[in-house]
Amino acid sequence: MGIVIETSIWEPSSSVFIFIFFSSFLLLSLFPFYLSKHAPTTKSSAFSDHPFSSSSPPSLFPRIRYIIFKILEGLWSVYGEFELVYYGISKEDTVTFMLIGFGAALFVGSLLGLVSDLIGRKKTCLVFFILHLIVGILKMVAPSPSFWVANLCLSLATSIFSFSFETWGVVEHDKVDSKLGHRQDILNETFWLMTFFESASLIGSQVIGNWMVGGNLEKGIGSPSIAATLLAILGITCMSRHYDGTTKIMTFKDYRMSFSVYNLGDRRIWLLACAQACLHFSIAVFWILWAPTLVADGREVFLGLIYPCLLGARMLGSTVFPWLINASLRTEDCLTCAFVVQALLLSIIAYDYEEIGVLVTQFSLYHACIGLILPLLARLRTMYVPNELRGGMISLSLAPANAAILFILMQRGYYRTIENSTMIVFAAVGLFMAAGCMYVLKREAFKGDMKEEPISTFKD
Repeated sequence: MGIVIETSIWEPSSSVFIFIFFSSFLLLSLFPFYLSKHAPTTKSSAFSDHPFSSSSPPSLFPRIRYIIFKILEGLWSVYGEFELVYYGISKEDTVTFMLIGFGAALFVGSLLGLVSDLIGRKKTCLVFFILHLIVGILKMVAPSPSFWVANLCLSLATSIFSFSFETWGVVEHDKVDSKLGHRQDILNETFWLMTFFESASLIGSQVIGNWMVGGNLEKGIGSPSIAATLLAILGITCMSRHYDGTTKIMTFKDYRMSFSVYNLGDRRIWLLACAQACLHFSIAVFWILWAPTLVADGREVFLGLIYPCLLGARMLGSTVFPWLINASLRTEDCLTCAFVVQALLLSIIAYDYEEIGVLVTQFSLYHACIGLILPLLARLRTMYVPNELRGGMISLSLAPANAAILFILMQRGYYRTIENSTMIVFAAVGLFMAAGCMYVLKREAFKGDMKEEPISTFKD
């Protein structure tokens, strides 16, 4: 008599995607009506007519550029693990590739923000596309032997992305939008749209990758590389056409003095950098462990359906940002609450294994908090960090997080001295630290009688 073993396959309900879509749509649609009744200066707001305000046409190109940025990032992040499995890369080699990537981000990527401030943001963005072009060509020519080179280039490209678009976008807004008399409104719009477009572009990358591969893996495995190469060439072409070469650059001596005085000498920026590092660390730990955590009970899970659910939750979280900014809430208070919620969610996940549906719900809430936190942190950077020093501050703030990720990867991947739950606990503790930094930052702002007005430039 044979034994029939039933397999259980878990996948999210289609109602989840419908709920996320309509919730985001309602928040975006109802916000102009809310603003018209509660905001005293609706005419000066970037949301007075439409989320894509016609008062700032120069901001259209940065948004298109940002979408190209994220589609490139998404093609490799979505398809990277599948490529490793397809080519038979072992878990030990996978850990080695990850160590190479985070090591490059730590020792080289941490300095790229400083270099960007010195040579110009547009040149750094060109380097981003060139790195992706190199990876695309390498994967088309020699897919398997080029993994370590690809990891190195993609890690540097990700480091550039973490500061380049935000810094360049703020500088461009300063050139045009400050003349319109509502600079902060335009910047707030840009910050949450960055997060919204990022998630939408990552979902689009998944769709493009699946469509290009199709059902024939032998013929379609290299298709995403072709798409990434074409997008990189398109990005280089667009950047070259819009490059005017007239950016005013500081000398190294002036930059070093200004960085020491305005960044290293300001306690508020230290607190902001610590919170940013803790968030970056927790996000990295999440993406390393989310799949092993979901399949821990042995059931088959359609990760390809859960991935857009998490990104959709991040989109939903970003649409909450404009509502909070126009309410009587301090930015630091919102961040403190969001960090605490994230930390509690990770603590529950680390404490005990839950059902897959409960885990996906917790993961989605975690990403909804990310969608809210990212534009809030960008708003605080606009308040405290001078534009001329912004790239260096962002890249250096990620160095402690990358060092911590390297440490736990070595302990978990090579020495087996810690468990996955311990890594999640570390991420939760970091988020509690970030919440504490925001609480102290609020007290520092009260001590200095600081108003929530943007500080974008400094006097020589």
